[in-house]
Amino acid sequence: MEHIDVVIVGAGLSGIGAACQLSMACPRKSFAIFEGREAMGGTWDLFRYPGVRSDSDMYTLGYRFRPWRNAKAIADGPAILSYIRDTASEFQVDKNIRYGHRVTEASWSSDDSLWTVLTQTKDGPMRLTCSFLFLCTGYYDYENGYTPDWSGVEKFGGQIVHPQKWPQGLDYSDKRVVVIGSGATAVTLVPAMAAKAGHVTMLQRSPTYVMTLPSEDKIANFFRLLFPDRAAYVLTRWKNVMLQMFFYVLSRKRPQTMKRLLDKGVKRELGDSYDPKHFAPSYNPWDQRLCLVPDSDLFNVIREGSASIVTDEIETFTESGLQLKSGVMLDADIIVTATGLNLKLMAGLRLIVDDKPVDMSQTIAYKGMMYSDVPNLASAFGYTNASWTLKCDLTSEYVCRLLNYMDEHGFSQCTARLKDPSVEREPVLDFSSGYVQRALHTLPSQGSKTPWRLHQNYIKDLSMLRYGRVDDGTMEFK
Repeated sequence: MEHIDVVIVGAGLSGIGAACQLSMACPRKSFAIFEGREAMGGTWDLFRYPGVRSDSDMYTLGYRFRPWRNAKAIADGPAILSYIRDTASEFQVDKNIRYGHRVTEASWSSDDSLWTVLTQTKDGPMRLTCSFLFLCTGYYDYENGYTPDWSGVEKFGGQIVHPQKWPQGLDYSDKRVVVIGSGATAVTLVPAMAAKAGHVTMLQRSPTYVMTLPSEDKIANFFRLLFPDRAAYVLTRWKNVMLQMFFYVLSRKRPQTMKRLLDKGVKRELGDSYDPKHFAPSYNPWDQRLCLVPDSDLFNVIREGSASIVTDEIETFTESGLQLKSGVMLDADIIVTATGLNLKLMAGLRLIVDDKPVDMSQTIAYKGMMYSDVPNLASAFGYTNASWTLKCDLTSEYVCRLLNYMDEHGFSQCTARLKDPSVEREPVLDFSSGYVQRALHTLPSQGSKTPWRLHQNYIKDLSMLRYGRVDDGTMEFK
């Protein structure tokens, strides 16, 4: 049976980053990236809907070790995909990717200090062993997005599309389009489709906080004129990290102040077109993720009249569109269900430790990346309040430190053990977003104290993961 030192699951943004860091920091380790699909890129290869783009700036969504050189800080999907592919090629980790290998099960043996990994391929099942398993599978179900159960869907005579499965060549020219949703996907789709559609209506059950930013970061571009690429990138990255943290802390400590700032921004954009019922959520900022509007594109199409927002609930689908609970009829040729994702931890992988199936909901997350009583396994899970890659980069660094520490001291096993009885279990995420609430009962918990506490704070994680002790009294080595 084939043996690999480290198996990385997933060839998306975090998986490619993990492979690059592993190749630099642990050059003697053999590794392979197992990707269930036939292409690298993860989210940025899967999503093909109009206008698909990042909802974070690329100076923090990009890798710490490879500068983002594009002038646009808020980048479109194809540009991000090219960045991932170019990084994989530059660090020569693309040759380690095994496409069409979907990992379905991993079984740990403490006697052998090995994971036995089962993958499904076009040639049938395949087994191999590895010493460490690094899961970079993202956080949602790649097969199916979330769609609520609406009444009368079968009656609709037009086309219904979910952004996660966007049909190639969909013609929406001069069509009446209704986009159901109010999150990042919806606010991206509306201005992108409004350029060709007859009219686009964003139908939201409840509002979301939105804020506009320029797609180009003028300060970042100024730094690039003054300094070498890497120095300019580091400066911009830290500038943006600190800004993100400032606005998050402000939202938590003074939510009314943040509400006023966001509301003032929308009023300034829309002027007489402003209606508070479309932009005044019932929750506080950062109880759910803020939506980014680059270059005011959403506000521009609303002012021009090529798009509009309706805040209401669906009573039923009809042959020609939607009947709303207020009695209003919305006619549509195409309905886009930008209604969210299905959160799916570790891509549904089944874990077994010493012949006992692991129930992830009974585990507690250690440093936001490993799990109590699960040996030699880490997962890359980014921030909910900042760029995904910031945390994933730190996680990859820590895994490399951990592997090198084990080699230096002759250890073959590492397991996070909860030994402090005063640590209390808490929900691992405190977001009120629907995709989180629907899946919270399936997720690990976090603890009330470090290192079981999930900080959602880059500075604290930097101290703990990059500079903190590996042998911290909680991690058990054998």
